[in-house]
Amino acid sequence: MSRPDDEPEQGSRLSETTRVEAFSDGVFAIVITLLVLDLQNPAHTPGGLLSALAAQWPSYLAFFMSFVYVGVIWLNHHALFQRIGHVDRGLHWVNLGILLGAVVMPFPTAILAEALAQDATGRDAQVAVALYAIAAALMSATWWAAFRYLRSRPHLWEPDVEPSYMQAQRFRPLTGMALYTISGLAGWLVSPWAGMTCIMIMIVYHAVTSEGLPARGVKRRPRRSRPA
Repeated sequence: MSRPDDEPEQGSRLSETTRVEAFSDGVFAIVITLLVLDLQNPAHTPGGLLSALAAQWPSYLAFFMSFVYVGVIWLNHHALFQRIGHVDRGLHWVNLGILLGAVVMPFPTAILAEALAQDATGRDAQVAVALYAIAAALMSATWWAAFRYLRSRPHLWEPDVEPSYMQAQRFRPLTGMALYTISGLAGWLVSPWAGMTCIMIMIVYHAVTSEGLPARGVKRRPRRSRPA
């Protein structure tokens, strides 16, 4: 006899989310810290500090964009785990996938900063923007996997989470995968600035919807508060 979707697998061990959230918060904190390492004290002649600092604008731009992006990922992660009551082995792996997407971000950030510094409209900048967009699209893919996994496992949810909420959330990462891909194509085929503009728009979208898309037609019960 097959197992109902709302029951845990026989022999599976469920755990509270506290350790997962603490570990994930630590990873996000390290990733954001690593981003700042690309900001360096520039070499300059006496009296030339201001111009040397100004010449590093690509590093400032790439740092700011990635800082906001990783911060938005953390906000989304926090909002998701506010709705999860228990974690099983599969969800541990899904969460590691999300963290993998986050820890990769300093690499395309550094590539983007260097390419923009060399030639903000050149071929290398186009490649760098496309690489950044690919990394962001892969991040969205990990979130799609998370919502797909959770949608069929309501025994992991908090009691007050409606099924329609998890059903609605799968559209957010699908939108991200599609539009980050378009952003990469825009950066590659049109201009680096067109691609970066699209990426920034998507970051804002995920920030605005960090609490999730509303589940239409169903009135959600208020979420149970958790101790700090």
